[in-house]
Amino acid sequence: MIRKSRKQIFLDGIIFENPLLVLAMGICPAVSVTARASSGLVMGLSMLFVVLCSNVMISALKRIIPSRVRIPCYMVIIASFVTIARYLITAYLPAFETSLGVYLPLMVVNCAIFGRAEGFASRNSIINSAVDGLGTGAGYTLALVLMGAVRELAGSGTVFGIPVPTGPVKPITVFLFTPGGLFTLGVLIAIARKLTSKGPAEEQKKICLGCPASAACPMNGKGGCER
Repeated sequence: MIRKSRKQIFLDGIIFENPLLVLAMGICPAVSVTARASSGLVMGLSMLFVVLCSNVMISALKRIIPSRVRIPCYMVIIASFVTIARYLITAYLPAFETSLGVYLPLMVVNCAIFGRAEGFASRNSIINSAVDGLGTGAGYTLALVLMGAVRELAGSGTVFGIPVPTGPVKPITVFLFTPGGLFTLGVLIAIARKLTSKGPAEEQKKICLGCPASAACPMNGKGGCER
């Protein structure tokens, strides 16, 4: 198993394994709540809080939780922090409770949160799990804010409610609805995949490194091996 530094774990969550733009997780809430950049920010921060706290808690209890009931236990832990996040938003940001709607409580079954719990927190130390939670939450938040800013600017000519001069270009209201959200997400995913892709040559080098015949193979690292 390759040991990653904490810096790499954090950067993976933001860039190379961004839950929305690279791994395509949590698409439904992303499309539904990002008609405004402010809604995307609040949803992203809620996600950051939940994934960070649940990662830490699950990592701390991984030796206590029986493997046969780990899934229900993870869901209870995640649901507890989702409830806390929902109460905080209701108390201090009541306007966003309506705009986020059902997608706030549905974070309980968000595959990005559950995936980090099962795939990382249950197998790593508390500190590394906290770093992973911060990276994953920050990456999701940045993606939601970017998506919300693009949709709000294209759909209403504002960003965070502040008017932005767009010259002769008029707002295209379809960007404020689901079709515009899906189009924006698709473009951002394509850009992110292009920027984070290591290319076929790099992938082939990884394959060649694990091949017992790599030393004598004339196609080593050239992308022509069929193994």
